[in-house]
Amino acid sequence: MSRIQQPSNQIKLTNVSLVRLKKGKKRFEIACYKNKVLEWRQGIETDLDEVLQIPNVFLNVSKGQTAPSEDLAKAFGKATPLNDVILEILRKGELQVGEKERAAQMDRVHHEVVSIVASKLVDPRTKRVYTTGMIDKALDMLSSQAHHSSQGQQQPGDKSAAGSGAATPAAGEEGEAKPRAPAKEKEKEHNWTGVVTTKSAKSQALEAMKALIAHQPIPVARARMRLRITCPTGVLKQAVKAPAAGAAKPGAEESDQQQPQKGSAGTVKDRILSYVEQVEAQDVLGSEWEVVGFVEPGAFKGLSDFVGNETRGQGRVEVLDMAVTHED
Repeated sequence: MSRIQQPSNQIKLTNVSLVRLKKGKKRFEIACYKNKVLEWRQGIETDLDEVLQIPNVFLNVSKGQTAPSEDLAKAFGKATPLNDVILEILRKGELQVGEKERAAQMDRVHHEVVSIVASKLVDPRTKRVYTTGMIDKALDMLSSQAHHSSQGQQQPGDKSAAGSGAATPAAGEEGEAKPRAPAKEKEKEHNWTGVVTTKSAKSQALEAMKALIAHQPIPVARARMRLRITCPTGVLKQAVKAPAAGAAKPGAEESDQQQPQKGSAGTVKDRILSYVEQVEAQDVLGSEWEVVGFVEPGAFKGLSDFVGNETRGQGRVEVLDMAVTHED
């Protein structure tokens, strides 16, 4: 009695998450356990046996078709071990998940982003936090505005190109396009188009906060930090030079650059107090002056750098509360 032989490169796998990478005109796949790929990429999971359903590379997981060694050699190099190939696919490949899993993941990230934003922003008048529902609605307003704005920008451009035949001046050419470019780039930078699953919730929450502060669909401001600043009394009366007008820290966001509002060209004490929006308490304890007060988050780095430089490391800036809010 004859027996049907299954091809040696046919392996049946079910209930898997796939990671795909196209390289060398071939698409390679690996079969992984659900949710483990993200944990591995975040450094939470380090054991590959917990990530991979089978330590092999496929051309098509659903058909059980493993990748021939010749194809792997052409795409990844003859001397590349199979384990290194798997690691490269894990790092660079696109994670394929089912529609339900994708929706559930999107929902989790969305709720996490909204929760972080709600804990960091307050009503600037009352200093009270907003509910997650109000933050959610405000972000939804921003994403809707960004969507309509992108549609509106495309239509006029299409009509002018087709009707008048006049092309918009490119960047660097003479015309009005060049001076307007920075404003457009800045506006685009603070647009909020919604949550994605390819970025961490923390980084997206920061983007969402910048968009809310820039566009103000509801009145919002960053919750202030509560700090304790300690400085030797011997340097308090030393004079400091005023910062250069318009000076900006490299890489700093414009909204985060908090310049001193008073006493800029005074003493060390004057400059420190210029960073503090509200002084809660100050006292002299022996040879040290101590002040406790509220500071905008964007001013923290400038204040910390100033104290460290002017006191040559003898002064300290301690965070007592990362975000001071009032709750009903």
